[in-house]
Amino acid sequence: MKPLVIGICGGSGSGKTTVAKRLIEAFPEEAVLLSMDFYYRRHDELTYEQRCRINYDHPDSLEIPLMIEHLKALKAGEKVTVPQYDFTVHNRSGEVLELESRPIIIVEGILLFTDDELANQMDIRIFVDTDADVRVLRRAKRDMEERGRSMESVMDQYLSTVKPMHEQYVEPCKKKAHIIVPEGGKNHIAMEMLISTVERRLKKMGIRK
Repeated sequence: MKPLVIGICGGSGSGKTTVAKRLIEAFPEEAVLLSMDFYYRRHDELTYEQRCRINYDHPDSLEIPLMIEHLKALKAGEKVTVPQYDFTVHNRSGEVLELESRPIIIVEGILLFTDDELANQMDIRIFVDTDADVRVLRRAKRDMEERGRSMESVMDQYLSTVKPMHEQYVEPCKKKAHIIVPEGGKNHIAMEMLISTVERRLKKMGIRK
């Protein structure tokens, strides 16, 4: 039987990664995570300063055809080798990660439902809906602590690309979602319902008793 594919979309800092982690914690032996962050394009031809000016919140910044290819391979039970991205230098690191197919494939990313072919690969589509002020504070904290950014650079990027691209591309993805989860992984009732739904699917697949 084909794996169950769960797509998790939402704005930057919305809590979609927490939702993915909660699902993996609930199904540690059955789930594998495919992140859209793996597929930001390589730009060795550009300087660091030039790479800083790329609009990373536009679908063109991602190698979506490769992601679709890898997701289809995982659904077919195959192993895939995915690129790794280094946000501190705005480029692929040169390292790779091998992922094996599992009964649950969790896919997450801010622009996950913008491509119809990619969105249609998913059995359950979840949109994590969180207030803009919460998202921008979470993003600022993450980018400064984990990616070595300054507050000024975080805010410049948010105002110039993150906010307008969210309104143009991410927010409309709600219409493609089967489930909208306010506040992400901190919404315990929504998470319990989601985990119960996945458990029922696994029982039907004969993976859990």
